[in-house]
Amino acid sequence: MRLVAVVGSLSLDRVEGGPPRIGGGPYHCARALRVLGTSARILTKCGRADRPLLVPRLAALGVPITVRDAETTHAFSMTYDGDARVMHVDAIGDPWTPEDVGGALTRAGAVHVAPLAETDFSPETLAAIARGGRRVSFDGQGLVRPPRTGPLELDAQYDPAVLEHVSILKLAEEEALALVPDLGRNSLASFGVPEVVVTFGLHGSLVFAGGRTRRVDVRPLHGVDPTGAGDAFSIAYLAARSAGMPPVAAARRATAVVGELLSASNKLLLAE
Repeated sequence: MRLVAVVGSLSLDRVEGGPPRIGGGPYHCARALRVLGTSARILTKCGRADRPLLVPRLAALGVPITVRDAETTHAFSMTYDGDARVMHVDAIGDPWTPEDVGGALTRAGAVHVAPLAETDFSPETLAAIARGGRRVSFDGQGLVRPPRTGPLELDAQYDPAVLEHVSILKLAEEEALALVPDLGRNSLASFGVPEVVVTFGLHGSLVFAGGRTRRVDVRPLHGVDPTGAGDAFSIAYLAARSAGMPPVAAARRATAVVGELLSASNKLLLAE
C-alpha cells in the first residue's frame, strides 16, 4: 500500500490561558499515526522564528516530516466548556502554493489536507496535491474559517472549486450546519464530494457515502481535552479507507483511535 500523507500548517495554540504549545493538523495527525503504525509522511510549514519551538515536538512523534518556511505561523487561543470550544484567532499563517507541495508527495497514495483558514489551500494547490490520482481528504475548516483575526466566526463564503479534487470531506457538526441547512442526505450530497463525514465532538459521527447516511454512535469520554480529536479522526479514517475498509467501518476505527489518544492524554494530565 502506498503511504498516507498529511499536508497542513502548524500553529501556536494557547489553551485555557496557558503558554503557547504546538497545534495544527500535522501534529495531531502524527499522534494518531503513531498509534496506527501506518506508513506515512508529514508535509508542514510554520514561521521561521517558531521552528525551534514547534518542529522538534513534531519530529519527536517519529513520523517522517518535511518542513517549509513561512513568514507567519497560525496562532489561536481557546477555552472549553465541556467539549464545546471557544476560539480566538491571534494570527493567520501563510497560504500553501503548488510549489510548496511539489516533489514532497511522490510516494503518497492518499493525502489528508488540514487547513486552518480558508486561504490555506487554493483550488490550484489542491489540484497539485491530487495529481497522479491521489485520494484527497479535506478538513472543512478550510471552507468556513475566514482569514481574519479576532473571535472565530464561521462563514459559508467558500469557493466551490476547492472541492473539485476532494474525495473525502470531514466536517465538524457546527461547520456542516454553517454550510447546509441540515445533515440530511440531500444536503450532504450538495457538496459534490463522494464521501462526507460529520463529527459530533466526542459523540460519534455521521457518514455519507454511496448516496446513504449512517450514524456511528460511541460512548462519550468525559474529563478529557478534546483538542486535536478531529484531526486524529480524519487521518485514522483516511488510513482505514486506504487499507480497504468500507466507510462505516473506517469511521468506527477512527473513533477507536481518537478514544485511545484522548484516554492516554487524560492519564498523562492526571499524572502531572
